[in-house]
Amino acid sequence: MLNISNRPTKREEILKDLSSYQEVTNSQSTRKFVYLLTGIFALLFICLFLPWTQNIRARGTLTTLNPENREQSINSLISGRIEKWYVREGQLLSKGDTILHISEMKTEYLDPNLVGKTQNQANAKRASVNAYSNKGKALDQQIAALERNRKLKLEQARNYIRQSVLKLQSDSIDFSTEQINFEIAEKQFIRQETLYKQGLKSLTELENRRQKLQAAMNKKISAENKWLASQNEYINAQITLNTIENEFRQKIAKAQSDKMSALSGEMDAESQFNKLSIQQESYSKRSSFYFITAPQDGFVTKAISSGIGESVKEGQEIFTFVPSKYNMAVELHIRPLDLPLIREGSRVRLQFDGWPALVFNGWPGMSFGTFGGKIIAYDKVARNGMFRILVVPDEDEVPWPTLLRLGSGVYGIALLNNVPVWYELWRNLNGFPPDFYTNDAKDTYIKKKSNYE
Repeated sequence: MLNISNRPTKREEILKDLSSYQEVTNSQSTRKFVYLLTGIFALLFICLFLPWTQNIRARGTLTTLNPENREQSINSLISGRIEKWYVREGQLLSKGDTILHISEMKTEYLDPNLVGKTQNQANAKRASVNAYSNKGKALDQQIAALERNRKLKLEQARNYIRQSVLKLQSDSIDFSTEQINFEIAEKQFIRQETLYKQGLKSLTELENRRQKLQAAMNKKISAENKWLASQNEYINAQITLNTIENEFRQKIAKAQSDKMSALSGEMDAESQFNKLSIQQESYSKRSSFYFITAPQDGFVTKAISSGIGESVKEGQEIFTFVPSKYNMAVELHIRPLDLPLIREGSRVRLQFDGWPALVFNGWPGMSFGTFGGKIIAYDKVARNGMFRILVVPDEDEVPWPTLLRLGSGVYGIALLNNVPVWYELWRNLNGFPPDFYTNDAKDTYIKKKSNYE
């Protein structure tokens, strides 16, 4: 009312006939409204002291606990051409069932008798190894025989040397004896000649004495010749010993050289045999790669290279495979800020996509349609700024649905400490994270602080 007119207007008289005005001005209605507001505020105040479960919310997907049970890509181990598919996508397979046939493309593997021919080459090299081995054994026997003959020959030569030494000593004694006899005969001849000149001896006796002197000289010369011959025999015996030693050394050295050559040939043949054996085994293994089989029980989910006659390269992905039996788990991605709150064995509430649920984050006991889980592991390194945690079913809770499939979305709530509602509101208003420290850690911190003081 602007009161533009000079005529005064009484507002009470105008509004008294309106029911809404009468309802508002009614003191009893006002009292009820005040009671209602008071009750609501009292209820809200009481709710502030209700227990609230701190939590970390994260999104994730269904996966498997064991890496070998997850979806895997099946690659071709060799380059080839697709010849035939034996299964269709989504078909259940048992371990070892044939999935795909691939034919060879490389020219060096096109020979159908490649494995047999390589085996024949390996067998020939094995025979060569045996031949070299037998040759080495024969040379060992030859060296042993030469050593025995050498020993006997050297002993014989040493005996001959000893005989030569004894003969040399004997001839030396004979020569010394004959030389003494010659000197005696010579002195007797001189005395006989002196007596002959004095006329005391006859010419006949002088000539007899001259004959004896000549005979003694002959014997002396003969003994000297024998003594010199014995010396030559002794020298020859020593030369013979050295000759025998050198001869057998040369023979043994040659036999050992031949043995080393045989061993070298054996090792070379053994190396070539091993190389051919490896090639033969590789060719046999390669032939087994022509047929790709199921690594375990499961399903072929998607064929990447599917056309008949289509070429595939070595290591190229051909199709994806999912095992039929696996231990289900959930991987959730959390912020680095929340990682210190995560502990192995902590409980988690999970809501699966496609399964209706009524979720109360702070009151997990009142939630409906959620399933329990426990944290079993978490990554030590962040990926794309997030940490991954693995959650497995909680044995004390209701089992997870059997119709869940890998890759489905999951909403997870990691349960932390129980605090009053007012504390949680105060924490969120101030932007504080949930409690980082356990009671044990707080007690340890307080104890250390008191020690420092």
